[in-house]
Amino acid sequence: MNGKTQLGNFLQARRSQLHPEELGVPTYGERRRVPGLRREELALLAGVSASYYTRLEQGQSLSASTEVLDAIAGALRLDESERRYLHDLARVDRQRPRGRRPAPERVTPAMRQLLDVLGDVPAIVLGRRTDVLAWNRLGHALFAGHLDPGAPEKPAQRPNMARLVFLDCHFRDLYADWPAKARAVVGNLRLVAAQHPEDAALHALLGELCANSEEFASMWADHRVKACAVAAYEMRHPQVGPLTVIQQTLSSGPGPSAVVATTQAGTPSRVALTLLAQAVGHDTAQADPPTGSGQARLRPRVGTG
Repeated sequence: MNGKTQLGNFLQARRSQLHPEELGVPTYGERRRVPGLRREELALLAGVSASYYTRLEQGQSLSASTEVLDAIAGALRLDESERRYLHDLARVDRQRPRGRRPAPERVTPAMRQLLDVLGDVPAIVLGRRTDVLAWNRLGHALFAGHLDPGAPEKPAQRPNMARLVFLDCHFRDLYADWPAKARAVVGNLRLVAAQHPEDAALHALLGELCANSEEFASMWADHRVKACAVAAYEMRHPQVGPLTVIQQTLSSGPGPSAVVATTQAGTPSRVALTLLAQAVGHDTAQADPPTGSGQARLRPRVGTG
């Protein structure tokens, strides 16, 4: 990174986004050549020496204590997610990990059971790099009905949500506020990259997205961090039209997480999702042989990881 650490890049980017007037830092009406706070001003707010902060931002000091990092986080007005990210970056820069081949991610038995239970709720299972490891029929229909429903079961063809959001025209049309969805994806990837600095496949994905999407490269350079466990999105589905969903990420710790989409009862969005479920059920009834009761049973499709 041009001789600078990730920590230094993050500090410089966030410092440039702060306005002195908002923090009570006097400027005496002078014109500034660069936006944001100066290093010595940020150091003063954090209670550290200007020379120490300069060395930290330039990557010449890799021994910042927890207390110093917390003081800098406070001066930068970081939220809790950004504060954890700052600590992760400091740890990464101290350890200087070497890239290695990551272990393959797999769908756990618990996630398989969850997908089976959520037959009437759109659900997908994502790995930390946003690879789609599995989805149920309604999850496939809501998010990626234009893709092969069996793709998550084939590692070589497995969809990746970050790639889809930035490089697939379907997703640009699917989200009414596409930039908000895109920023959420980038913010989450920043958190993951700091937590898993040894994941060579993840960093290869980030390089690919920067090379193929100017929008991703711009958002990545902005150094925004966002932990997005719950978010509302207005979608424009090609089959059932507009609907607003709450996307929630369900995780029990390290490993893949499930993303489910729900709608508010008694709203047009719930009606639209019900219509989509009926369409999926109709397609399933045509594809599956009849059961003993004369009705086809909707079976969630689950990847093998």
